[in-house]
Amino acid sequence: MVLDLQGISTFTDFFVICSGTSEPHLKAIAGEIEDRLKTEHKIRAVSVDGFPASQWIVLDYMQVIVHVFHREKREFYSLEDLWGDAPRLAWETAEQKR
Repeated sequence: MVLDLQGISTFTDFFVICSGTSEPHLKAIAGEIEDRLKTEHKIRAVSVDGFPASQWIVLDYMQVIVHVFHREKREFYSLEDLWGDAPRLAWETAEQKR
């Protein structure tokens, strides 16, 4: 899910919120995001916080902050509800493009 925080937040423009099913899955998702942005777009995260055991990893790219949650933690923190006034952006996955 992508939340458009422009005009709502002073610290970022977008939240990308995704979830995984296990600690290795969270690590793989975060690692793939970091690798792809670095190799394909020469972009590095300003900071990375959390780790798979915490069940929440945050990748901060300044204008975009990526939250990688374990499903249960995502439901608990419910950022989508906390930022409920933020528009949700439509996007398609690589699989949908094929």
